Amino acid sequence: MQAPDPLIECTQGDIARQDDMEAVVNAANAALRSGGGVAGALHRAAGPALAEACRPLAPIQPGQAVITEAFALPNHYVIHCLGPVYGIDEPSDTLLADAYRNALHLAQQYDIGRLAFPALSTGAFGYPASEAARIALSTVLATLPDCPAVRRVRFVLFDNASRALHQQWLDTLVSN
Repeated sequence: MQAPDPLIECTQGDIARQDDMEAVVNAANAALRSGGGVAGALHRAAGPALAEACRPLAPIQPGQAVITEAFALPNHYVIHCLGPVYGIDEPSDTLLADAYRNALHLAQQYDIGRLAFPALSTGAFGYPASEAARIALSTVLATLPDCPAVRRVRFVLFDNASRALHQQWLDTLVSN
């Protein structure tokens, strides 16, 4: 008997407040340091121990993912992904897909059943939102069959427009 398809959902919210998720994904920079956006929010919420745990893992390359404890966050783990800088890191579509794929493979390796993603590379890294959403959702849908431990994926988006865009791509990809 085949397991039911994992639930993928798109919501607007704060990635640092996903207390029903076992892990959250950090839209990291290569040095795995606190910064703006998602990385800043997660580092502030996790406390200084997160920066200490990240230090020996840095630097990472575009498309790569590494994992740490979550410390003061309400999760067990943080998976740090470096998405591509649009127009600089090439091939950007492959590198962005690699970041999502590698995060899911780490979740599988650590038996993480519930995982929350932000929209990788769409902030300061300048990736066009619609293209990034399409790549994110198509990659997650294609990779989940290889990651049976992952039963729930949540995309936590900063604003309602991003949530709606991700939901639209999810609906389109699932119906095809």
